[in-house]
Amino acid sequence: MDLGISGRTAVLLGSTRGLGRACAESLAREGVNLVVNGRNAADVDETVGAIGATFGVHVQGVVGDSSTSTVQDALLVACPQPDIVLLNGQGPSPAVFADLTEQMWSDALRQALTGPLAFLQRVLPGMCERRFGRVVAISSAMVKSPNSAMSLSHGSRLGLTGVLKGVSKDVVKFNVTINQILPERFDTARQEQMAQVVMKVRGVTYEQARAEQVASIKAGRLGQASELGDAFAFLCSAQAGYISGQNLQMDGGSYEGVF
Repeated sequence: MDLGISGRTAVLLGSTRGLGRACAESLAREGVNLVVNGRNAADVDETVGAIGATFGVHVQGVVGDSSTSTVQDALLVACPQPDIVLLNGQGPSPAVFADLTEQMWSDALRQALTGPLAFLQRVLPGMCERRFGRVVAISSAMVKSPNSAMSLSHGSRLGLTGVLKGVSKDVVKFNVTINQILPERFDTARQEQMAQVVMKVRGVTYEQARAEQVASIKAGRLGQASELGDAFAFLCSAQAGYISGQNLQMDGGSYEGVF
């Protein structure tokens, strides 16, 4: 299927590793020009070179924390009028609820809530004026019921979900859609990190920790990043203009509810 977005431009926050990188590759395959972003310069340079060489699209890179105004300025210099935006970023490390500090809460909210929303405020007016925009946020760790160790992640990301739902109602009349992808466990470095945490806390082996991850998914396997990337690309497509304000659960069939 031709997704009808060849020649469009996209700014992708947190897109040099894992799920974000998969989103960048899926858009590039469709002929979309990219601005990619990550905190590590080596990762950014490698992503720019590899995607540009593989797919023949124009790719620029911006290094830094995309929740800060300085990096957001640089992203918009690279692409002043994006057609497509990915809101993604590194989540906070798991921590026991009793050990959380006010600064940790503040940092988590900036990274996953106020920072992404500040960037969205800057790009939405242009999208509405041009009557085309596709915004997708990746809000991980939200499918299952929260536990105290993930309080920072759940609190900030659930807040983002609520705000984006409200904004989506205001802009869809301009052919600007806002959706979210809610992934369960995908085979990325994040799950490697979580396995290391389980090994340390519970004293199990790496193999046991990874087996527990797989066992928690109804499909009996972890997701592949490319699967999420392709779902993201479809939500950005011309054909997806009637899909907005939705939360797509990519969880290997694990969600128990009907709706």
